[in-house]
Amino acid sequence: MSSHILDIFPLVVTNTMCKSPIEYAQTLVRLESVTPYDAGCQDWLEQKMNALGADITRFKVGNVSNLIAVIDKGDGPNIAFCGHTDVVPAGDSNKWDFPPFSGHIEQGVLYGRGIADMKGGIAAFIGAAERLVKEQTFTGKLWLFITSDEEGEAEHGSRAIVDRLKEQGVYLDCCIIGEPTANQEVGDVVKIGRRGSISFDVEVQGKAAHAAYPQYGINAVHLMSQVIENLKKHQWDEGCENQPGTNLEVTYINSGDWTDNVIPSKVVISLNVRYSHQHTETEVKNTIERLVSAVTSEYNIKSYRSCVPYFCEDGAKISLTHHVREAIREMFSIDCIFSTSGGTSDGRFFKEVCSQVIEIGLSNKTIHQINERVEVTQIDKLSHLYFSVFSKLFSQAELENKADKPYLVTD
Repeated sequence: MSSHILDIFPLVVTNTMCKSPIEYAQTLVRLESVTPYDAGCQDWLEQKMNALGADITRFKVGNVSNLIAVIDKGDGPNIAFCGHTDVVPAGDSNKWDFPPFSGHIEQGVLYGRGIADMKGGIAAFIGAAERLVKEQTFTGKLWLFITSDEEGEAEHGSRAIVDRLKEQGVYLDCCIIGEPTANQEVGDVVKIGRRGSISFDVEVQGKAAHAAYPQYGINAVHLMSQVIENLKKHQWDEGCENQPGTNLEVTYINSGDWTDNVIPSKVVISLNVRYSHQHTETEVKNTIERLVSAVTSEYNIKSYRSCVPYFCEDGAKISLTHHVREAIREMFSIDCIFSTSGGTSDGRFFKEVCSQVIEIGLSNKTIHQINERVEVTQIDKLSHLYFSVFSKLFSQAELENKADKPYLVTD
């Protein structure tokens, strides 16, 4: 970002946002909400959203806490923000420069477990929602979805929230997830999707024999070597720099109890496939089986930890990606990069009720690390960006609704 933008922007956020997102971020970081526990974060969020006139629904699945809040301003688009209050463990607190749940600010940098991933994003949303309600009259519904089960298995968090929305017939027009997406500064990278992920255990059966008489056995290691070669040679879609294609990685191999003069009778490998939205899970499974069966008929394949891909599609009337790119250009004078790189996210669940899902948040450079931290100015900038995007989305929807109404014709 150019220096004159850095000089001007703090004046803007100081006057309009009153630095409240930074204070909110400190409050959330000080609540030690290690997965799956929420530790009071959603109590605080409920108070904030209640003050904005939101209807609140909270429910638990096991130890997982979930919150659904909606500010209902009548007929109009359903615009949502999604996030998680759970964080990964802090590790050895003695290695931190400051206590990991203190929310300490030092030289303009806020330290704390979960500040980037993603309590800073949630704080930025609350600041934007407060400003939106205070300064604008919008028509439509502004939703907040929060879970304490994202960093773990993610079975009882956003998955359960989306199931509830589907049961109630609620479908969203646009959905923003506050995951940390920035490389250097807010707005430089926006996730417009994520690749899917699925893992496999592949077992190949051979026949044990003395190593001096290989003609009487079938070496399972040799068979598996051919399987691995088939897997390596297969041509998946290539993708591009910021939207990677599909890749397969062998992550484990085991030939059982080892004896130096016995041909192994069984080999198991584990592998992980990260696949683009150009493929379905069924296609990936069928491809793996075809490549294995080309070598041997004596095999067993088990798949697990399936995470489907998602990709943001432009809406018929409102384009989320257009308004996000436009807001970033106006505020920061940069062209954002649209990317699908990185691991999986809860976007895979929300795509079931929303065709336009993106992720935009703080820097991911220190997430899950000792001394996780962000510059406090970045939290304010993110809040300002959220406000700008929400304003554009609601305004565009209002214009579209007016255009759809017939003109009154008089004689």
